[in-house]
Amino acid sequence: MIWSALVPLKPPGARKGRLAERLSAQERERLSHHLFERTVATLAAVPAIGPIHLLSADRPDGWAAGWFRDAGRGLNPELEAARAALGAEPLVVIHADLPLVAPADIAALLARAEVQGMAIAPDRHGEGTNAVALARAPGFRFAFGPGSYARHRAQAGAGARVDRAGLALDCDTPDDLDRACAAGFRFPFP
Repeated sequence: MIWSALVPLKPPGARKGRLAERLSAQERERLSHHLFERTVATLAAVPAIGPIHLLSADRPDGWAAGWFRDAGRGLNPELEAARAALGAEPLVVIHADLPLVAPADIAALLARAEVQGMAIAPDRHGEGTNAVALARAPGFRFAFGPGSYARHRAQAGAGARVDRAGLALDCDTPDDLDRACAAGFRFPFP
């Protein structure tokens, strides 16, 4: 099964705001860009991943792959619109702030979705959702935002959960950043 990937990306200046107490605006932008590039490279290293699409307000310089313009309707409506445009092909939506994600993590998510019809990777707190893989889930509706894991799980069932360290640790808060760095994550600062 070949999967399309969709990576949402907030506009510059709106990324990693909860890290403002630790990082300057320039450092947050560099971190966000580094995490995005790392996520895309990780996706590209998974043999089952076909086209990689970006959902953003503007197409970044040098981005040659698929692109969906974020019209500002909110993440969930934008994801639904992109999904409708892609048709019924298998789709994985993954956030671009996973500092430890590895190809094996994504492969495990896809493998579970191929069996269950869909798979969900919660954040390390079990509250948010960091990735969703949809193989056969015609009635599924995206419900990202605070408490999204419970809403996604209600649609998918308990068997769809995928617990992997690389999918669970996102980089939203200073504590997240500290945990990522303690686990070996490095990123360039000016």
